[in-house]
Amino acid sequence: MALLRVVDRDGVEHEVEGRTGLKVMENLRELDYGVAAICGGMCSCATCHVYVDPEWKSRLPAMMSDERELLAELSHYQEGSRLSCQIEFTPELAGLRVRIAPDE
Repeated sequence: MALLRVVDRDGVEHEVEGRTGLKVMENLRELDYGVAAICGGMCSCATCHVYVDPEWKSRLPAMMSDERELLAELSHYQEGSRLSCQIEFTPELAGLRVRIAPDE
């Protein structure tokens, strides 16, 4: 287990033990204040949209075109937007801080 810092939609920061080897989305959807993840990680719904803290952006894998296209359609898209289903939570990402994006 590794620490994952999550800011919920009310602005409250939570420190949770994340399971490495799973997608960030899989860790977040189990939380009461987490993401809906309606499509189950298929990169087709954006209900797992998060904002990644700037200090962590360069440590994440590059966005694939399907993620980039889906995010571009969102009204709440901003710098640091990512789909948490596309980020594997590895030991190197221990301490990752994300903020849950507003519902679309």
